[in-house]
Amino acid sequence: MDKSLHQTTPESLTGLRRRLLLAKIGLDGHDRGIKIVARSLRDAGFEVIYLGLHNSAAEIVSAAIQEDVAGIGISIHSAAHMTLFKAIMQDLKKEGAEDIAVFGGGIVPEQDIEALKKIGVREIFSPGTSMDEIVSFVKLLVN
Repeated sequence: MDKSLHQTTPESLTGLRRRLLLAKIGLDGHDRGIKIVARSLRDAGFEVIYLGLHNSAAEIVSAAIQEDVAGIGISIHSAAHMTLFKAIMQDLKKEGAEDIAVFGGGIVPEQDIEALKKIGVREIFSPGTSMDEIVSFVKLLVN
């Protein structure tokens, strides 16, 4: 795990500290994008916990609950997005933690983005989305 991404940061613009958990799920090893997102969110005043590569849905949900986060950000490029996001949403429900917002990014076909939103994923960011757009969305999401 890149320890520079797991740092306490100043309070957000609203004066409330918001903790986020970011992770790669499944076998996908492309982590450059999520590290950039993690740093941008940290620089925007969020406390970011980055779990690193190759996490299961159960590991992500367990860590999110233990760390008392407001949101979970998932990066996925493995084409298993429907199965893996569904597992996260089911595990959150099973643990009574449905108040934790879930968002993601990666390679997800447009028709699948709508299907993911129907199961409770708040947003999926496609490649090329600006960091400003992601930060603005997350600020609205967790404040």
